[in-house]
Amino acid sequence: MQRDKRSLTAWPKRLPAAVEPPATSLWDNLGVNARRYPDRTALAFLGGNISYQQLKQTSERLAGRLHALGVRRGDRVLVVMQNCPQLVIAHFAIARANAVVVPVNPMNRAEELRHYITDAQAKVAITTADLAGELAAASNGIESGSHLEHLILSHFADVFSEDEQLAIPQGWRDWLTARHPSPNLARGNVVQWRDAVRTDDAPGELLINCDDLALLPYTSGTTGLPKGCMLPHSNVMHNAITMSFWTSGTPEMVSLAVLPLFHITGIVCVMHASIFSGGTMVIMPRWDREVAGQLISQYGVSHWTSIPTMIIDLLASPRLDSYDLSSLVYIGGGGAAMPQTIAERLLDQFGLQFVEGYGLTESSAVTLMNPCDTPKLQCLGIPFMSVDARIIDLDSGLEVADGEQGEIVVHGPQIFRGYWKREDATKEAFMTIGGKRFLRTGDIGYKDQDGYFFITDRLKRMINASGYKIWPAEIEALMFRHPGVQEVCIISSTDTYRGETVKALVVRKPSHGDLTAQSLIEWCRTQVSAYKVPRIVEFVVGLPKNASGKVMWRFLQEGESANR
Repeated sequence: MQRDKRSLTAWPKRLPAAVEPPATSLWDNLGVNARRYPDRTALAFLGGNISYQQLKQTSERLAGRLHALGVRRGDRVLVVMQNCPQLVIAHFAIARANAVVVPVNPMNRAEELRHYITDAQAKVAITTADLAGELAAASNGIESGSHLEHLILSHFADVFSEDEQLAIPQGWRDWLTARHPSPNLARGNVVQWRDAVRTDDAPGELLINCDDLALLPYTSGTTGLPKGCMLPHSNVMHNAITMSFWTSGTPEMVSLAVLPLFHITGIVCVMHASIFSGGTMVIMPRWDREVAGQLISQYGVSHWTSIPTMIIDLLASPRLDSYDLSSLVYIGGGGAAMPQTIAERLLDQFGLQFVEGYGLTESSAVTLMNPCDTPKLQCLGIPFMSVDARIIDLDSGLEVADGEQGEIVVHGPQIFRGYWKREDATKEAFMTIGGKRFLRTGDIGYKDQDGYFFITDRLKRMINASGYKIWPAEIEALMFRHPGVQEVCIISSTDTYRGETVKALVVRKPSHGDLTAQSLIEWCRTQVSAYKVPRIVEFVVGLPKNASGKVMWRFLQEGESANR
């Protein structure tokens, strides 16, 4: 039986146990704050500012162009960008056009991008010029079925006037100011961003409501290609609102948006939480510890959702003492456990408690979160607002006692509708307990006597590298395409910086006895995102198999773990 969260000693007394999100779309959050705070800075980027009114107007103009290009209610539009104002504008423009955002990791290569285009049946994509070539190549390689008909292409400086002086860090100047040529999009046309947002086309009637799909982020699994997670506006709205409440968000909050905004945590817990609150987002397109320190000092950043590797890197800066971090009132995140020594230094030196949380793409990010005033280290937290979380026995499905291990299952208004066009996978993802639909996380853990949840193992075969989830089956399928690979098994290995990293155990084909680890790694770099590429390749004579001929990956993983 679910406990009343307010009876927990750790529950923040100022917060209700559950909230009912408004029956509106995410677009309304921008619309409301553009009326409340038209001149307040919504986005700060490279020294330039975009107000709430400007953000709304630009989003409406881009929505008008999308409508003119044939985008209609429920259509899927790819957004492939690093962090920049255009990404935020694109999200809200797509919502205003009654369509669905398909957020895609900008590190993906053409082979990976092709699946997103065809599976989501996307006709339109929005990207930056440095990534447009891969998208065009992905679409051009589709022989039949869905392909891109329109590619909206932006340069990073397109959101500012040509005479505006931007504060571009020296190390970023070349790639941020480069003018990449437009790629050739077979069977389609390329639209320049500046032309798209200068349109007089009307965006059409706003039709979406809280039940319409807002996001279709893709998540990989233990087998097969990535699956789209259907997240309606109500799912995302709930976690955007509750994240703001949980971290004491106000219109005066200033958030550092360096967590990738293609990732569910960045989208929901940073971008939408900030826009709902009427706060300011200081956008970083990529991580750089010196730039982060400067921006926190310059803008008085109050909220920073991060990952431990970024915190570790910033604290290691020789210039740390020159940065003013006194404005920070909240610093937290997830993806990997925060080392105790780093957390203690944050508290001793800056008076900050790192607040860890836990969630999935399928749950619109957060389902468990540490209370900001009483967090526990290397802990997932307590059930988030409106969430019923339990630990169940793997065999019986019954809830286990405190301290006993089992699978973490979660129920709440932020849980996704299901996998796009994958009823089989959707059915496997859920179980019913007491008439309630629970998402099976595939993570093993326990709950202590105070109601805090801890993770101890995974049912799913997954590698977590600096918060990025990597699924071995996907990398194995890739490596089998190399002419010199006869067999391969992907496992995780310890990495002092990333937490975990990808290790490949490879059996060479007899005809490729001269295949080297470095050449195989370099080949992988041309095929997939950099974070998925094996950092370690070990050649073996053979791989252990069970009676049915399947590679015993768990045996290999346990052997690797024992040697750590």
